Amino acid sequence: MSNTVKILSRTVAQIIFSRNKQQLRIMSGVPGAGGAAAVVAVGQMRATNDKACNLRQVEELVARAAASKAKMLFLPECCDFVGENRGETLQLAEPLTGELMRKYQELAKCHQMWLSLGGVHELKTDSDAEKARIYNAHVLVNDRGELAAVYRKLHLFDATTKEIRLRESDTVAPGERLEKPVSTPAGQVGLQICYDLRFAEPALLLRKQGAQLLTYPAAFTYATGKAHWEILLRARAIETQCFVVAAAQQGWHNKKRQSWGHSMIISPWGNVLADCGGDQELAVATAELDLCQLEQLYQSMPCFEHRRNDIYSLTGFKLSAPDYKLCAPSTQAGQDRPFAANIVDKRTIFFESEHCYAFTNLRCVVEGHVLVSTKRVTPRLNGLNCAEITDLFATVCMVQRMLEHIYGTTSATVTVQDGANAGQTVPHVHFHVMPRRNGDFGHNDQIYVKLDDRAENLPPRTLQERIDEAQKYRDYLHASAS
Repeated sequence: MSNTVKILSRTVAQIIFSRNKQQLRIMSGVPGAGGAAAVVAVGQMRATNDKACNLRQVEELVARAAASKAKMLFLPECCDFVGENRGETLQLAEPLTGELMRKYQELAKCHQMWLSLGGVHELKTDSDAEKARIYNAHVLVNDRGELAAVYRKLHLFDATTKEIRLRESDTVAPGERLEKPVSTPAGQVGLQICYDLRFAEPALLLRKQGAQLLTYPAAFTYATGKAHWEILLRARAIETQCFVVAAAQQGWHNKKRQSWGHSMIISPWGNVLADCGGDQELAVATAELDLCQLEQLYQSMPCFEHRRNDIYSLTGFKLSAPDYKLCAPSTQAGQDRPFAANIVDKRTIFFESEHCYAFTNLRCVVEGHVLVSTKRVTPRLNGLNCAEITDLFATVCMVQRMLEHIYGTTSATVTVQDGANAGQTVPHVHFHVMPRRNGDFGHNDQIYVKLDDRAENLPPRTLQERIDEAQKYRDYLHASAS
């Protein structure tokens, strides 16, 4: 193991609030309190176009991590291979049901260890051969050898500098959504890949969804790594108050491509807890992470509570299976919601976001007519803050897409009656979302007349009808996010 950097901290990097000095500091060597710490391992390797050789490197890293009693090993991007050109990359790529993934799964099961496969080349089986592209997929395998999560890289590295020219988009298709944090022995893990590191927004969204650890597996080029790798990793850790684990490729993969190395584990205070260095081709570094200390940091420096939601906001538009109880197939979870002076039965609510909720309607102008309202009881649109406005409109658009897909329509009337003189009968901001069909009204604008007259001319639906309809939408959202 002479070519291995192995850092095993027997004590915990603990976050301490010093009341006397009124400042936060990170101290090593202080025993953890309030719960057991998890040992995690970060790996470093030099992949080539030899998949068998790369697999042997992964096997060695897994064995070393297991010997260090690590519960989870983080591997770099391209841990399966690095192709020398586009054609070879497409030829070597496999689907996630392929033989190579099966071997990774066997490794995880054999060693009873979670594996973060930082970026494998996922073959898109539905691709047109002439326009074929793959996904750069970050795959989590649990200690039973099961696929626990798959994140497909959102940001593709198309860059030209004096030292490099790379166009990832020539070969790779961008992912379509941000995956929610995954529960692992290392805590709630938010998945990213390499170039994603340069974008703070996904990191902050993952933290908002409960991430305790962010991971950035990479094959950072030597030039960009030397300039930005460590500083970006530390910045993501500090601004999100999360641990950061970043496995990296190191060395020359072929005549044209060299990676920076320096696989790292970083504390939420920005301290480097482990570093594999820049000259080790095959290395493992480990550190103990005491997640119990995160809450103390949040309380001592509550950055996320200090954000000015009245001035700016950050809301994700296409997040995977949001961790909202009402997106699950079951209607047992959730809570009733206020709608001005009324109460909306939780069983009729089919979606909740951070600031709003969507529910089935008592009187429908057209089939599929639903409402989206803010959680905070506010009469007018001009009473909403920036975060509520952003979240509300994002949710309205998501609900509109869902309804058009379910009912096979291509149009919708989306309207808000903002104030009594505009026809508002419930003084609480809410949108009507109504899928439209060809010829559903003799005159198109009759929908607004019917909307105003519905209380007098439309009989109320039964509670059970509304519950059944909400369940249909809930099932659709759950299936589409799986």
